[in-house]
Amino acid sequence: MIQKNNIIKYMRLIFGAGFLTLTFFLGVLFCLFRYPWVDFSVLAHYQQGKPSIVYDDQGKEWARFQLDRRDPVALKEMPDHLIQAFVAAEDWSFFSHNGLSWRGIIRSAWVNLSHGRIVQGASTITQQLVKMLFYDNKRTFKRKIKEQFLTLLVEQQFTKEHILETYLNHVYFGSGMYGVGAAAQRFWGVPVSDLSVEQSAMLAAIMCSPGHYSPLFFPYSALQRRNLVLSKMKKLGFITKDQCDEVQGKSLALVAADKSLVAPYVKEYVRVLVEPVVGKEKLYTGGLSIRTTLNMQMQLDAQKVFSEECKKLQKSYGADLDGALLSMECKTGAVKAMIGGFDFSHSQFNRALYAKRQQGSIFKPVLYATALEHGVSLLDTVIDEPFSLKQGANVWEPRNHNRRFFGEMTVARALSYSNNIVSAKILLHIGAEHLVDAAKRCFLQAQLHPYPSLALGCLDSTLIEVTGMFNIFANQGIYAEPHLISWVKDNWGKTIYRINPIKKRVFSLRIASQIGHVLTAGLERRKKRATSWIDSVALSKTGTTNESRTCWFAGSTPEITTVVYIGCDDNRPMGKNVFPLHTAYPIWLHFHSLLTTTQKQFLFDPSLKEFLTDWKTGEIVPRTYADREILPVLL
Repeated sequence: MIQKNNIIKYMRLIFGAGFLTLTFFLGVLFCLFRYPWVDFSVLAHYQQGKPSIVYDDQGKEWARFQLDRRDPVALKEMPDHLIQAFVAAEDWSFFSHNGLSWRGIIRSAWVNLSHGRIVQGASTITQQLVKMLFYDNKRTFKRKIKEQFLTLLVEQQFTKEHILETYLNHVYFGSGMYGVGAAAQRFWGVPVSDLSVEQSAMLAAIMCSPGHYSPLFFPYSALQRRNLVLSKMKKLGFITKDQCDEVQGKSLALVAADKSLVAPYVKEYVRVLVEPVVGKEKLYTGGLSIRTTLNMQMQLDAQKVFSEECKKLQKSYGADLDGALLSMECKTGAVKAMIGGFDFSHSQFNRALYAKRQQGSIFKPVLYATALEHGVSLLDTVIDEPFSLKQGANVWEPRNHNRRFFGEMTVARALSYSNNIVSAKILLHIGAEHLVDAAKRCFLQAQLHPYPSLALGCLDSTLIEVTGMFNIFANQGIYAEPHLISWVKDNWGKTIYRINPIKKRVFSLRIASQIGHVLTAGLERRKKRATSWIDSVALSKTGTTNESRTCWFAGSTPEITTVVYIGCDDNRPMGKNVFPLHTAYPIWLHFHSLLTTTQKQFLFDPSLKEFLTDWKTGEIVPRTYADREILPVLL
């Protein structure tokens, strides 16, 4: 009897515990999902949102950020190897699990625990679809629980084929592309049904991180990731070893981007600037208004000139020659034109922003301005002669580019003719640490050391940095930060982002005027030999690095500063006797000859007066002296 009572007691306890567990489970479901039944018919009415419009400095539209969606592709129209590639890359047990891969969860937990950080996820394709369609990227415990339950419900309501088809039509491939249809057209110009094995593997590879594996911007990383997916396909038996070895050796073979696109390098830079502020979804669907400083006529002129001149240079110096151009307003720093390379369809790498090149002599105006700050005069004389400096076990022996020496000359003449020997002696006289400080004031980002070679521009900088630096001498000694975005407004006209560019005095008006005035002499010497010319005075400086690896030309009119560099991406020498006057200068001159300016003269320090000086002795001379012996300076 006692035993029977105990059995009844245990049964009641078990029943009660089970009832409470069931009640709790149903309660959780009720709290988390008031409407747990998912209706995929809403996808037919999916709203793509409003595109974001990009305007130029005149308020005219020149670009859009919008979703690139194609008509949904039926699963039966997709080749088997496309499906296999995504299964191999994202969820190899997709057709056998119930939405959650417990084996994958345990494996990823072990890997993450071993590394001490999250290095591997465990989301199945179904989980990714649920997150893609119904949740954002916020990681909360409540959202994760809801995601798991909803994943199970989706698996119960829909077939694997339906889930996979929906997933492949909504997956994101970067640059506003959603779905395999849009990606196939953009990358290779083919319908989904014509995708090859290696192309299918490339699409699956991008899924890991569109921001890091897009073949448009990171071809090497994309190729490595694609080959990894192909290896996974081989391991799962989807392709043979011979097939894998054959296709892994193939290139990405992307179709060229539309060459009619206006300012493609600039548009990509706008995306890089705005997307982190507003988010990817809002950029492509939020109906934003983005006002840029770009002047469309100047941009179109720059694109035309750069393309024409680069083609000529490539015929002379090699097909892999490339470069960049940046043009900005002197007073404000507003970027009016930007060319990141010869051909965006071939390379999306923006050389104006990211290519670090040695400055060479284009850095010398900063050296001479620093020298004036520390008591040197433009009329001081220095002897140009063979010169060497012992540095430990090494001997540094600077040379002039023409291997000639001119004896005694003024500091002004040394700057105007970019003399290396005199520059090195001036640096040793004032102390290299002062030049390092001046370079930092010019907002150069390179890690600088007080070495004598700094006098000759032995530091790496980007084109946008050099433009901001050189513009100081056209802007009365004031640094104006180069910038492209004026403001961003949301769909209701509220300003959600506005640029506050840096403006800071670097050199005094007196020193900037003296250096700027000397820099006008270079173009004046070439004016008589030019077939076409600009309609205002201009200050300029060339720069050439060792073995002509990079050729610079910087020039400023009173309104616009433009800097051009030409060189090979692998930084190899361009050849003997290749100088800026043959390469970068023609691009600058051709571009500036198309510009219309209202201000013709620079506003130098009114307390200074122009004197003609003997370039050898520094003596002030009358105008009856021969032109080749005199140099005008402000004193």
